[in-house]
Amino acid sequence: MNAPQGTVLDYPFEMQPPPGEVREVAPNILWLRMPLPFALDHINIWSLRETHGFTQIDCGYGDAPTRELWARHFDTTLHGEPIARIVATHCHPDHLGNAKWLSDRFGSPVAMTESEYLAAHAIIDQRATHAVTDTCALFRRHGMTDEHFAALAARGNQYKRGVPEAPTRFQRLIAGDRFEAGGTTWQVIAGFGHSPEHAALYAESMGVLVSGDMLLPKITTNVAVWPVEPDGDPLARFLDSLTAFETLPPHTLVLPSHGLPFRGIALRVAQLRAHHAVRLNELAAAVAAAQAPQSAADVIPVLFRRPLDMQQRFFAMGEAIAHLNHLWHAGRITRLIAGDDAIRFAA
Repeated sequence: MNAPQGTVLDYPFEMQPPPGEVREVAPNILWLRMPLPFALDHINIWSLRETHGFTQIDCGYGDAPTRELWARHFDTTLHGEPIARIVATHCHPDHLGNAKWLSDRFGSPVAMTESEYLAAHAIIDQRATHAVTDTCALFRRHGMTDEHFAALAARGNQYKRGVPEAPTRFQRLIAGDRFEAGGTTWQVIAGFGHSPEHAALYAESMGVLVSGDMLLPKITTNVAVWPVEPDGDPLARFLDSLTAFETLPPHTLVLPSHGLPFRGIALRVAQLRAHHAVRLNELAAAVAAAQAPQSAADVIPVLFRRPLDMQQRFFAMGEAIAHLNHLWHAGRITRLIAGDDAIRFAA
């Protein structure tokens, strides 16, 4: 397969594997696809074939339909062999949801970064400003309506529905770490902004990058502000993280968590940078043109030009705050805090 020419992404696989089946995308790397119970309806996960057993990168959402598919894979894809090790790119439910379940079944260790491990437990236990009530309070300050506030509160701890249990011990991954799996050496590339300490995995000898959620071919990664760091600038951290990827060789096969595997990594990074630059300019213009200071809830239509369900609105609020905070930290807009603690932004 020739390397892409720099104007379009190259998709070497036209179709995803059907549910319960796999596709080999590189020597010893198997592509599994699992369902998700919301608008983003799938996740790609990766099984690395070992001499005896498999290393599993990400595990899918921790619900019954996903575990039913896993049961089929145990007998077919795994041929009765064990999952010897689990690697979680980050703590989100579609990635970590079945890690404890699989670990208990096979007695296998779970490797992930420390920040993701601790965040998972904080969200499950609703501690350390990771509770639904904390998120509701933050979004209320940023203008969420009573209707949406009540709907968000009524949802409860959605995270625990997707991650019923988190691993109670782990093997720590740190940026730059190297480990052997699937007959090759993988290096950890840390990413920030989407989650606390995301671990992408790069196999230089094979020219393969398991990008997790840091690089997706069609959609932009969610980058949001959460109550644990309400004044933070996760968008700056995300854009800075992309630097580690754009210098990888152009022939690198990117294995994303959503969408199809692709080549053209520098092009995709450039597209992501351009996308956020355009949206930030549009947002700054909208704030400047408004006749009154704007809340994050006010500017959601600027960033999202389609109807949003509750799940999407939940992420949209966090992302709107992230973009406003980025403009504020850059000195392009001003942040105002009213007497009732409401947060608004103005030119």
